[in-house]
Amino acid sequence: MTSSTELASLLCSRLCHDLLSPVGALSNGLELLADETDPAMRDRCIELLEQSAKTSADKLKFFRLAFGAAGGFGDAVPVEEAQTVVEALASDGKPIELKWAIEGQSLPKPAVKVMLNLAHIALDALIRGGRLDIGAEMRDGKVEIVVRATGDRIAFDETIGKALEGDLAAGELTSRTAAAHMIALVAEDAGGGLQYKADDMALVLGAVLPQPAGMIG
Repeated sequence: MTSSTELASLLCSRLCHDLLSPVGALSNGLELLADETDPAMRDRCIELLEQSAKTSADKLKFFRLAFGAAGGFGDAVPVEEAQTVVEALASDGKPIELKWAIEGQSLPKPAVKVMLNLAHIALDALIRGGRLDIGAEMRDGKVEIVVRATGDRIAFDETIGKALEGDLAAGELTSRTAAAHMIALVAEDAGGGLQYKADDMALVLGAVLPQPAGMIG
């Protein structure tokens, strides 16, 4: 049984790993700017600094909503807020075609946390870019989420799949599988579940969570 302290530590490690590159680029850019005298090169350094700062901020906003308690004071999160952080993450680097199919203006917080983490897993799997479809709806007392990644090559670690389905062995929990393990716990606590299907060209991730009382689908 993984302790909450160990899981939190691994999630922090993952966050730090993802922020290391853009924050490191900021540090390197500042060093270059301090030594550079050519106006054109200084302009280029500033441009790179702005890009690295934006990437760092985008990642922090995403992880704040995906890992933390962001999303307002109510029980629901505006769909637009979730879309904004995913779109920013998807625009960094690889060519990603992003499509949305979400009914309603808001989703329950646990569903948003699950959806964002599934989207992150799918983006990581699209190592050469591709298409990412994200859908969610509330019906018949349930919140249904589907995230589908398609591309020339899908790189999906089956250990992450085991974490999603709650079959992770004790020694397999790492910073790489921690987010999948976390949302498996979120789904289990809510009385729902996760599933996935993967091949060389596509990865489909799904979740079904009970709809919280008081939310109309």
